[in-house]
Amino acid sequence: MKVLGLTGSVGMGKSTAAAALRRMGIPVHDADREVHRLLGPGGGALAPVAAAFPGVIRNGSVDRQELGRRVFSDALGLARLEAILHPLVRAAEGRFLARCRRQRRRLAVLDIPLLLETGAAGRCDAVFVVSAPRRVQLARVLGRPGMTEARLRGVEARQMPDGEKRRLADVVIPTGLGRRFSLDRLRRAVRRLANGPADA
Repeated sequence: MKVLGLTGSVGMGKSTAAAALRRMGIPVHDADREVHRLLGPGGGALAPVAAAFPGVIRNGSVDRQELGRRVFSDALGLARLEAILHPLVRAAEGRFLARCRRQRRRLAVLDIPLLLETGAAGRCDAVFVVSAPRRVQLARVLGRPGMTEARLRGVEARQMPDGEKRRLADVVIPTGLGRRFSLDRLRRAVRRLANGPADA
């Protein structure tokens, strides 16, 4: 089975690419969605996050805005949060890949925003980076509710620059040039990867 790592900086179109892969019938593990589950009602991260950040639990789940406010400019707090979440997300990823192997899938996707920054690319057979022109990225991101230029700078400070991601990618999927063009590039790249020799 081949493992495809999907990543891209904020506002580049990674979620749209992941949705397209799902429509192709390819299983996708979404790291961000797993974090939401872990921080939601009954989530496995509730107790350790509550202990590390008292007062962030509201109505049985983590108040993500309050938690984000606390760690936004606190490097130590962010590292403490990541030390809680990353092993749990990695364990869920392992269960996902094991399930895909049992189902004898030829291809499975790991959708990880910080794939290259965290070294997760080493667990993948190929890395696809989704990238858009800067003006398109800014229009997408700053159009989101609650997003400001200051918040965007904070997000980008944790992310590898787009140019560096593109340099490290096995395949770059361009967006912002028309959905049909992007989808065609994605399909062709997936076909090449899936039709290669399958790993165990």
